[in-house]
Amino acid sequence: MTNSLTELWQLPPNHVPPPEFYEAVRDCIDHEQVATIDHLAQILWQRGWRDLDQLPGQLDCRQYSPTPPSAFGVEMDRAIARLRQARDRGESVAIWGDFDADGITATSVLWDGLGQFFPRPDRLCYTIPDRLTDSHGLNQQGLERLADQGVSLIVTCDTGSTNLPEIAAATALGLDIIVTDHHTLPDDRPEVVAIVNPRYLDHTHPLYHLSGVAVAYKLVEALYAALPEIPTEPLDRLLDLVAIGLIADLVELRGDCRYLAQIGIAQLQRQSDPQTATRPGVTKLLKLCRRSGDRPTDISYGLGPRINAVSRIYGDASFCVELLTSRDPQRCQTLALQAENANTRRKALQRRVLDQVKARLAAIDLSTTRAIILEDPSWAGGVLGLTAGQIAQEYGRPTILLSRDRDDPDLDPATVFARGSARSAGGIDLYQLVKSQASLLGRFGGHPFAAGLSLPLANLPLFQAAIERQLALQLGDRVRLPDRIEADLTVTVPELGRELFRELKAIEPCGMGNPAPRLLIRRCWFEKVTNKNMTDLTGKAVRYIKTHFEIWDGYSDETNLSGFPGVWWGHYQDELPNGKCDAIVELDFNPHRQAYEVRLLAVRPWQDAIEPTPTLSPASRPSLAAIQLLDWRNSASSTAPHLQIPQLTRCPA
Repeated sequence: MTNSLTELWQLPPNHVPPPEFYEAVRDCIDHEQVATIDHLAQILWQRGWRDLDQLPGQLDCRQYSPTPPSAFGVEMDRAIARLRQARDRGESVAIWGDFDADGITATSVLWDGLGQFFPRPDRLCYTIPDRLTDSHGLNQQGLERLADQGVSLIVTCDTGSTNLPEIAAATALGLDIIVTDHHTLPDDRPEVVAIVNPRYLDHTHPLYHLSGVAVAYKLVEALYAALPEIPTEPLDRLLDLVAIGLIADLVELRGDCRYLAQIGIAQLQRQSDPQTATRPGVTKLLKLCRRSGDRPTDISYGLGPRINAVSRIYGDASFCVELLTSRDPQRCQTLALQAENANTRRKALQRRVLDQVKARLAAIDLSTTRAIILEDPSWAGGVLGLTAGQIAQEYGRPTILLSRDRDDPDLDPATVFARGSARSAGGIDLYQLVKSQASLLGRFGGHPFAAGLSLPLANLPLFQAAIERQLALQLGDRVRLPDRIEADLTVTVPELGRELFRELKAIEPCGMGNPAPRLLIRRCWFEKVTNKNMTDLTGKAVRYIKTHFEIWDGYSDETNLSGFPGVWWGHYQDELPNGKCDAIVELDFNPHRQAYEVRLLAVRPWQDAIEPTPTLSPASRPSLAAIQLLDWRNSASSTAPHLQIPQLTRCPA
């Protein structure tokens, strides 16, 4: 359960949008689908979507003007020139991808996209590092293997920007490299043919937040434009893969990121219908996770975890590219079941490691601990990042969890490496924090919120002490850094349902920079609370639980309406507080049950704080003549009716 400290919960200021903003939002919305826009306009205004000229393109992808690949400038020109040269000369090209969902979809986009220009598999191949043995990026062994196979050009995707020693090794082997990536840049440009990375652009540029798959798509888009007579498949058939990688990688959905996600989800939805599906692997994955492909959550809670689980469990995720690109339904059926089983095993492993980490923390004095850094040779390396994220959020501290590449007590600690993942908390720039101790590390990479690292086991005590000192300089006496939980709107239980869902859906796709609307429900309580273990495909219980409930409040009680169904993933029923609560939820639609439900995000015992003044739209704002003052000061509180009107709780006599 989220810590109940008041400062964790933040309500936005109730700035009332001007009437012309309501009108602009109303003009952008399909009135047949959305009856009212008051809540939507309020959220958009609070989030800074106030430019009336840009608003139509933000809400309707058909009115957005996408940025051309030429915005990458000379680097894109160099990349396309080298690819054209390779095609003319009959060279062999290799795609070097990554093992997470962004990297897998990026590899798939290049496999299908470049496959229109280079015969597969004779002159085009791909390689995916093993998560459990290779880590991210280029490596010497893989480069030598590709050189021996006659490859002369490597195109990376979602990786490569900082692999300077490996790039030098590739050059020595006679390999040219085109880097397409979106991760942090090195201080100096690497010695490659081209590096297409949006981090070279200004942070306000509409391409700046592209993920790896989106950068790969832009490369293919540029090649399609340069050689339009060659491709036999339309470019937009790649967009469903782009949407999967974009949303799964948690990049900010601004500018072209939002546009590509919007049109990609429309393409993805077609995969749920056998009559329009072109990717049987995606169709089967959607069926297994009981999703229809029309929502960003179908990716973030369905497709993304299943793709990511493959490398977390098996290490080698190469077959995921075949799963996403093959046209063979039977082969895709087999591969999709492997991905589903991997995700089931991932959940069980994650729960086991989480329990063990919490047991370790219970024996530690956290009153002076600013960072959680733990190592255990038995922990499954593939779930350390997920578990670190859970711990960082719950304990309010940057968290680094490590395992070992070899578990042998007789080995010299200097020859044994600890490898793992780090997750941030409280806005700490994790990349800079860990980078400050580069002299103690083996390999390291990531961004401000998450990172992967390795270091000699013998260096671990020095590393722990150095990180603690660095945080002490930044934080002073503060130890815990809980993330703020922000609510967008205050609603009542009777307001939950189809109409509110349709209204809020207009803000999708949601993700980083544009989170799903979070709804605060005051003085609520839970009934019909039950726990349920997840099951695998055989019906066997998995150690990963969820709590089902009905949420009620005074408005549902007084109007004799029923409670509203909901689910709390990864939590037990005894974690819910007794009595009245404040809860923050997301409103969702369950396609399997064909019913609306809430997803519980945070809950705390009810605090008798002053309720924020409701914000009224121009249409619902009463005239002065219609305002009535109802004086309940001399009435018993039990007799005061529960009306949805502003109330003054502290009035002068």
